[in-house]
Amino acid sequence: MELNGVEIEDTYCEAFGSFFSRILVTAINEKWVRIAAQIATGYGTSTIHCDAEAGIDVFVPADKTPDNRPGVILMFFISDKKKVGNIVMNRLGQCVLTCPTTACFDALNGSLDAEKEFEIKIGANLRYFGDKFEEKIETYPFEAWKIPVMDGEFIVQSMAKAGKGVAGGNFLIIGKDQESTLEAAEKSVEAIKDVINLITPFPGGIARSGSKVGSKYSFLHASTNDPLCPTLKGKIDNSLLKEGEECVYEVIFDGATEEAIKQAMKLGIEAAVKIPGVLRISAGNYGGKLGKFQYNLLDVLK
Repeated sequence: MELNGVEIEDTYCEAFGSFFSRILVTAINEKWVRIAAQIATGYGTSTIHCDAEAGIDVFVPADKTPDNRPGVILMFFISDKKKVGNIVMNRLGQCVLTCPTTACFDALNGSLDAEKEFEIKIGANLRYFGDKFEEKIETYPFEAWKIPVMDGEFIVQSMAKAGKGVAGGNFLIIGKDQESTLEAAEKSVEAIKDVINLITPFPGGIARSGSKVGSKYSFLHASTNDPLCPTLKGKIDNSLLKEGEECVYEVIFDGATEEAIKQAMKLGIEAAVKIPGVLRISAGNYGGKLGKFQYNLLDVLK
């Protein structure tokens, strides 16, 4: 199949199940909303080493938040269900509680199975920072706490929901050079940014360090995806790159639902193929050995 003259491979991306929480952070203005979001989702690219895959879902106008202030929705994807509560609480406690003027609320809005959603403690645990000066409040239709801090009070919902989602949705943009391929990847991420219930956790939404399972070093579980490294084309026998293909970027996303993943793939690919210099679109998979969620490129583009 070709789209705008670009080859679309008949292959699939392979994703896996992951637990996640979706949190709304508000602040006095958009500047501090963005600062809180950036800090809270930092070091959140890959669960290979990070405690969570984290990122910005969407920004929320003031008239759509519980406290009528501008906000941002953050998502945290965590492979171990037992660790979800502590990881989310730690990130909020270290990065949002500390950030000027912020407040924090649950924002879960769908998952793979509503019946398997569960609750985690956020304000119910963070309140102890108040050293018995914290107070339960009834301003909202849910339990919340106000914790005295040096610029006033930190308002935080007592409990947040968590659910099961999909992590590792992806596609590969293969181009003639770094400049055009990067532009295509940037356009893809821009096209995806308004998809609800979805994050692109890698820097700018783009990964240059695609990985394979395993390594020649026994202590590593993952290592560079050498068949897709252009500088290795003449050095290895299993290169997947063709003549003239000199750059590969992977756009990776995590979603609350399969619909979000498939929508992101479609929008991102359609945006990428419009950039001159893009030669081929493919996807990262591990022969079906990594995850049970498989999305064929041709199917999602229909």
